[in-house]
Amino acid sequence: MKVRKIPLRQCIGCMNQKSKKELIRIVKTKDGEIKIDKTSKAAGRGAYICDNVECFNKLKKKRGLNKTFQQEVNEEIYDNLRKELTKDEK
Repeated sequence: MKVRKIPLRQCIGCMNQKSKKELIRIVKTKDGEIKIDKTSKAAGRGAYICDNVECFNKLKKKRGLNKTFQQEVNEEIYDNLRKELTKDEK
């Protein structure tokens, strides 16, 4: 039986590489909307972040989404993403 390769992705918060299944995907759609992609199959440019608030705080502090998506991401989008992340932890 052939051994499958585990896809690795880098968290844009802490910069550690982890398996794709351990990370949460944030996607920018063609319309410019930025949201959390729970299926990991949405069309658009994707970025990955660990499933914890500490990585999100690092991401927000260094404005990682601005660099990744090459556009200005306002505070409202960061706040919405934080709410979605903390909603899953409860």
